[in-house]
Amino acid sequence: MHIPTEIKLHQKSHQLEVSFDDGQTYRYSCEFLRVYSQSAEVTGHAPGQETLQVGKQDVNIDAITPVGNYAVRLHFSDGHDSGIYTWERLYDLGEHYQKYWVAYLRQLMRAGHSHPELTKLQKESGK
Repeated sequence: MHIPTEIKLHQKSHQLEVSFDDGQTYRYSCEFLRVYSQSAEVTGHAPGQETLQVGKQDVNIDAITPVGNYAVRLHFSDGHDSGIYTWERLYDLGEHYQKYWVAYLRQLMRAGHSHPELTKLQKESGK
């Protein structure tokens, strides 16, 4: 398991930066972390019960609370604070950020929602 050596919140740019003990450093948008929260509100209680998170472009992180020696709880500006982000989860989100982000944007598009980055995605995919 990879352990963070530093966690920095960049509130002005709405990004969280996490450096890990293997030298990797990942930057996550607050929106990304909010829509990929592992809370029941987002993931549901069983497969197929996920709730697409919409309109989170301006969300920020107000506070970060340690959870033992294995995770943090992120307190978002929209009041959401029930998701726990383990070190393993943060590393996975960083390692696969682009893949997860594009999957989220595609979900928004299929559901008929708009997002500033959808136009860019559509141009890249030739649509």
